[in-house]
Amino acid sequence: MPKINGNEIRPGSILDYDGGLWAVVKVNHVKPGKGGAFAQAEMKNIRDGRKLNERFRSEDKVEEVRLENRDQQFLYETDGRLVFMDPDSFEQIEIDAELLGERRPFLQDGMTATVQFYGEEALSVALPQKVTCRVVETEPVLNGQTAAKSFKPAILDNGVRIMVPPFIGTDEEIIVHTEFLEYSSRA
Repeated sequence: MPKINGNEIRPGSILDYDGGLWAVVKVNHVKPGKGGAFAQAEMKNIRDGRKLNERFRSEDKVEEVRLENRDQQFLYETDGRLVFMDPDSFEQIEIDAELLGERRPFLQDGMTATVQFYGEEALSVALPQKVTCRVVETEPVLNGQTAAKSFKPAILDNGVRIMVPPFIGTDEEIIVHTEFLEYSSRA
């Protein structure tokens, strides 16, 4: 299995760490003024559901598990489980919804996502990098606010709150980057 540096850990990565397989749910990259940069990773054990917060320095080496990627169509959620279907064989699989972490609201009905398998076991879901969402609530656009680069809070149709540029208004469709949970562009 290939080793990666601590600063290369991303949400959705699967790590062979401390005797188990861990799905990275959230990563916060920190570069303090004094000392070396590090990544604070929130991980969930794939087999038993335990959670672990671990700090990886940039120079730390961790083993990333290589998985087989298969496109699957999201059908529905039931009792905290996500149901996907293989578009070729029509076989259905269930995956724990918590593996998506903060990215769960961006999974839309009928969306094709990449499900990662370790052997025949489904381990994680990689969403498309960019998803179109509608702004349902934000502050009104005010003239003269666009001179400086600033952002304002907005609530999306999936309930997620992100920061958007001041020229974005209510009922506009925007593209959100799912890895960083941030505004990308207008749709």
